[in-house]
Amino acid sequence: MSSRGRGVFAGLHGAYPRALYRAMGYQDEDFHRPLIGIVNSWSEVNPGHFHLRQLAEWVKQGVREAGGTPAEFNTVAPCDGIAQGKGMHYILPLREVIAASVELMVGANRFDGLVMLCSCDKIVPGMLIAAARLDLPTLFVTGGPMASGRVGERAVMTSDVKEGMGKYAAGKISAEEFYAIERHACPGPGACNFMGTASTLSCVTEALGLTLPRGATLPALHPERRELCLASGRQIVQLVAQNLTARKLLTRPALENAIRVVLALGGSTNATLHIPAIADAAGFELDLDVFDALSRQTPLIGKFRPASPYTIIDLDEAGGIPAVLNILSPLLYGDLPTVTGETIGARSRHAAVLRPEVLHPLQSPLSPEGGLAILSGNLAPDGAVVKQSAVLPGMLRHTGPARVFECEEALEDSLAAQSIQPGDVLVIRYEGPRGGPGMRELSIPAAMLTGMGLNESVAIITDGRFSGATRGPCIGHVAPEAYVGGTIALVEDGDCIQIDIPNRLVNLLVPDEELARRRAGWQPRQPAACGGFLELYARHVTQANLGAILKA
Repeated sequence: MSSRGRGVFAGLHGAYPRALYRAMGYQDEDFHRPLIGIVNSWSEVNPGHFHLRQLAEWVKQGVREAGGTPAEFNTVAPCDGIAQGKGMHYILPLREVIAASVELMVGANRFDGLVMLCSCDKIVPGMLIAAARLDLPTLFVTGGPMASGRVGERAVMTSDVKEGMGKYAAGKISAEEFYAIERHACPGPGACNFMGTASTLSCVTEALGLTLPRGATLPALHPERRELCLASGRQIVQLVAQNLTARKLLTRPALENAIRVVLALGGSTNATLHIPAIADAAGFELDLDVFDALSRQTPLIGKFRPASPYTIIDLDEAGGIPAVLNILSPLLYGDLPTVTGETIGARSRHAAVLRPEVLHPLQSPLSPEGGLAILSGNLAPDGAVVKQSAVLPGMLRHTGPARVFECEEALEDSLAAQSIQPGDVLVIRYEGPRGGPGMRELSIPAAMLTGMGLNESVAIITDGRFSGATRGPCIGHVAPEAYVGGTIALVEDGDCIQIDIPNRLVNLLVPDEELARRRAGWQPRQPAACGGFLELYARHVTQANLGAILKA
């Protein structure tokens, strides 16, 4: 038994915890076994987590079978889709709250090992950050993707609802057609099954070796989930016995492997926030330059909704992350450990690609470069991020006049009025980590543009961020942000903006002398009157290129 468990329950000082645990039904034999924390993000306000109660019961059964004592507690679990608009101010800050809540609960309760039950955009990275800080034996069980709904013969999902808003606003579909999409897009629990942030970070977790094979992609309600959860419960007890702690898996080479998986599958731009934050928690730096360098070396081997017809369930049927790792094996560090005891290379060596139309070989990829590109230039001296795999060829290079909006709502008003013109470059500012505060996701206006058919002629640039489901030339994470005086704060309506994704450029085509004049006249904006945690967050959060991490 681990020393941590003995420290909680042993001897005279253990009498008090033992007495309190007895009130919850624990018996003498429970106090002589490894104490396993089941960190559950179940909630009734997030469909990605709605089924995790049952998964937790199976995990706990597996822990008991292996000779451990499970103890479950919960953390918060927001849904990005529900939190759009004003609610989105709170979402990225919640990553920090989730990480801190897990860290504090585990530290107070002195668990021997942890099973993280999680799903969705901020919960998975928040728990990964906590795992890195705590450095205990830790295993992840992600909740899996939601099934697609159907409208007639057409498969529909949440991204179709957002794009449907634009189609309806533009008169391209009727109210009845729009309602049918809304009604059928989400047929049951699970994470959104396109390649958004939820699926991306689940794939990252498996690529890091922190889940059992297929943990990232097995559908939420698949019958095999029971055995996966039971096996996860049994395995965490083994990890405690072996003292295989989280930081032994969360190494720089492992995170570089995970980045390559993100790039190869056209994963979410938000990975450029979360992976550096995980690295920071593990004790080292990993900057945006790494993403771009690896993207130039990592071919795109798969595209998923909304960039293609394929979903995360199609990815699972094609062989899941083991098959992806097998394809990418010449590019990966293969000798890294996993929670199952085998190396990442051994885990994937015999994984077959079962649907070659979904996953392509390195020799004939969909694109020679990965899904993300890091841009720089005078508009984003410290970097900006674009999902290049979701940009049509004709918009990889674009120069056009700026239309400046001081917040998301101002853009949505213009979209509603149908005042956006082909060729425009829409600049949405004061939505960064500090200026928002909270770095809002502008996925709904971006999707509306696509639904209106403007993603083929209109670009968006923001110091906010986008969903992984975004299509078109949507450039986010501009750093420095407007709130701290970044160049994006100086853009005026009609200024010419150059976007050149192949050459990694985003420039404001205004003479240096004019920019100097504007900078001299620029006045910092008064902080948003947000109060509470958001005010503390705005004071201490770093810029997007550093992961939007809270620092003292």
